[in-house]
Amino acid sequence: MNPILIVDDNEQILDILSQYIRAEGWPLLTARSGEEALSLFDAADPTVILLDIMLPGIDGLEVCRRIRSVSSVPILMITARDEDADRILGLDIGADDYIVKPFSPGEVMARIRAVMRRLPAPTSGETLVIGSLSIHLPSLSVTLNGQKLTLTRRETELLYTLASSPGRVFTRDNLLTLVWGYEHVGNYRAVDSHIKRLRQKLDAYPHDFFTISTVWGTGYKFERNLP
Repeated sequence: MNPILIVDDNEQILDILSQYIRAEGWPLLTARSGEEALSLFDAADPTVILLDIMLPGIDGLEVCRRIRSVSSVPILMITARDEDADRILGLDIGADDYIVKPFSPGEVMARIRAVMRRLPAPTSGETLVIGSLSIHLPSLSVTLNGQKLTLTRRETELLYTLASSPGRVFTRDNLLTLVWGYEHVGNYRAVDSHIKRLRQKLDAYPHDFFTISTVWGTGYKFERNLP
């Protein structure tokens, strides 16, 4: 599972929620500003975001707007505000739930578990099929036009990640986090070199029904050209 991201500039709240989340065995990241939250969101692709409204710099409402414009990740707003207008605004811009301070950490955890129960089940054990491209991740087996491709583990995982979300733009940090792990974030050359080799191996066979496109200055995306 990708990490839960907590965004709050109150160290006490970060410490308390971090303890409860770690006790559940879930991976965790924390941010103390809107700018840091957006950076971690881009790099780590979190499973759930706990987002305070009152943040230094970019406030939580603007963070929510920006994330919601590109992602459907569940966002739980946490704030000291207890006015109906603020709750309605948070929900209108895309928040999935609203928690008012002071709160019970147990209640927050219950809300997170409820959100996670609504998330789609992972499909990594299934075969992903797009046209004549078939990817079975557990066995690292990839076939194209009936021909088995000789891909490395990283190349297979990279192809599966891109192909699982056609049209989505993955930044290099996204791909490093999802395929290599958090400790490799920033090593963009690894992504570019693997994409280059992956394209070379795919180009050995006709595949006009999909393309791995470069989004200049950002990253890569898998585009389906099926009718």
